[in-house]
Amino acid sequence: MGTVVDTANKEANGGSLSEKKVTVVFVLGGPGSGKGTQCENIVRHFGYTHLSAGDLLRAEIKSGSENGTVIQNMIKDGKIVPSEVTIKLLQQAMLESSNDKFLIDGFPRNEENRAAFESVTGIEPEFVLFLDCPEEEMERRLLGRNQGREDDNIDTIRKRFKVYMESSLPVIEYYNSKGKVRKIDAAKTVEEVFEAVKAVFTKVKHHSNAPRSSKCYRDRWFLWRIKSSQGVHQCFR
Repeated sequence: MGTVVDTANKEANGGSLSEKKVTVVFVLGGPGSGKGTQCENIVRHFGYTHLSAGDLLRAEIKSGSENGTVIQNMIKDGKIVPSEVTIKLLQQAMLESSNDKFLIDGFPRNEENRAAFESVTGIEPEFVLFLDCPEEEMERRLLGRNQGREDDNIDTIRKRFKVYMESSLPVIEYYNSKGKVRKIDAAKTVEEVFEAVKAVFTKVKHHSNAPRSSKCYRDRWFLWRIKSSQGVHQCFR
């Protein structure tokens, strides 16, 4: 039996993910900005599937697969897991899901991740939900939470902030230049932040449900199928 990455490669070569026509939303923000909490709310209210790059890597390690062992050794050696490995795990999770709407949390972490994701999957995010939170507030939250995480100490937290500023902000700036960033003030309470998040997703939902747009996509799909398989230039309804 192949690894998750092997399977994803086979599926990707068959173009299954592009045929599925998935909707992807990247959820970005500094450590402690509330990404996980807001993703839970979005899943509950809007029916998205939440995919965490970190969770998928940990699950692959836990599976005991050959690929998981390689990932674990890289992390132990302080090396960065190659973008393609993480992307294939995300890709396979999307292929295996019955859903077609996904929140991707914690990825892309940098410009190389971003470019590789679009290149490998052929997908651009519908938009980027950017939870903008002052560093002082994120630090307060991380120090105050009681999750037993080894990385929730002041020195490590500040190193994570530095990496975020240097690596992740250029990704946000790139998508902002394309008009794809939806910036939310994440310094407010969880409830207040979600009210702002709801407004963003409600607008997207109404736009995607527009009848004219849906009919257009259906007609183009049927025409393409008929032309390619039968050579007929009519669309029967």
